[in-house]
Order: sequence, then structure tokens, then C-alpha cells
Amino acid sequence: MESVVLLDERGEAIGTAAKATVHHARTPLHLAFSCYLFDSAGRLLLTRRALTKKTWPGVWTNTCCGHPLPGEAVADAVRRRLTDELGIAPTSLDLILPRFRYTATMDDGVRENEMCPVFRATTDKQPHPEPAEVDSYRWVDWTTLLSGVADGSQPISPWCTDQLRELAVLGADPLGWPTGSTAELPPAALARNGDLRG
Repeated sequence: MESVVLLDERGEAIGTAAKATVHHARTPLHLAFSCYLFDSAGRLLLTRRALTKKTWPGVWTNTCCGHPLPGEAVADAVRRRLTDELGIAPTSLDLILPRFRYTATMDDGVRENEMCPVFRATTDKQPHPEPAEVDSYRWVDWTTLLSGVADGSQPISPWCTDQLRELAVLGADPLGWPTGSTAELPPAALARNGDLRG
């Protein structure tokens, strides 16, 4: 059974919990990640979560989200989930927002509570989605996405909404965003031998 890494307020690992049981009305703080995958034209791969997902089923969001396994560096988890969910090994992978954290609660009371570093990846390959993870996808222009979210014509997940606010201030060209420092990651995100190299 897949587990997630539980965190204290400093981002240190304090234990693990089964992924299948960790999300509820009192979800403990745990480690996650978000990834934004762009092609060479700067278009984002926007995905719609599978309808069978426990949290935010059928909701449009950033390319890929997930949880590092115990002992797995967060960058390695990003690569693993891009392959598992979309069949893509990224050409590049960069840390952008090392300290992003959020909480969000669904209408049924299920709550997310994550330290969730944000990464940018690139590829010019087409995805091959895993249906249990991704219902559908589309490539979108970055500025068009920001406009659509701002005017309400493009609903997205609550974590993506919050991340877009922080990413938008980094510049209009997502391929030119400055990278973040691994020193600012939650300590649990830096598992032994984990790094950002391909």
C-alpha cells in the first residue's frame, strides 16, 4: 500500500500514513508536489483529474500532482508520476516554488493539507494518460490560462489557483522563470541521493 510522508511545521518527516486513508476532514500535514509541464512554445499541459479520484474528481488542474514515497526525493517523485500518469519523461525539471503550502476543503469536508513544492518541466512529446489518473488534457497558452482563471471561464483546482498567483509574478514567459533554491525545500523533500539532475 502506498504511503505519504507526514510532516511537522518545519517540514521534517515525522512518520508515514497510508495514502488511501490520509485524506479526510482532519488530514494531517504531509509532503506533496505540483508540476507544470510546458512544451517548447511555452504551452502548459492542463489536465482534468479522473472522475474516480477521492479528492477533486473531474477538476481541471496543473499537469501533475503527487506525493513522494518515504525516502524518495521530491524531484524523483515528480519524474515518477509524470511517467506513471502521462507516459512522459521530461526533458528538463526545475524547482520553482520551494516553499508553497496550502490547505483546501471539498464540499464533503475532505481536506488537503500539504507542503507542496512546485516544479516546471519541459517536453515536446505528447502525453499518453493513465485513465485512472487523468480524464482528459489539453495544451493551453499560459497567458490565456491566467485570463481564463481570472474571469472564471476556466475553473481549476484550489491549489492551482493559489499557485498561479505566485507563478504569475515570475513573468509572462514560463520558460524564463527563475528557479528556486533547494535549500528552501522542506527538509523531508530532500531524501538521500535525490537531486534535480536528469
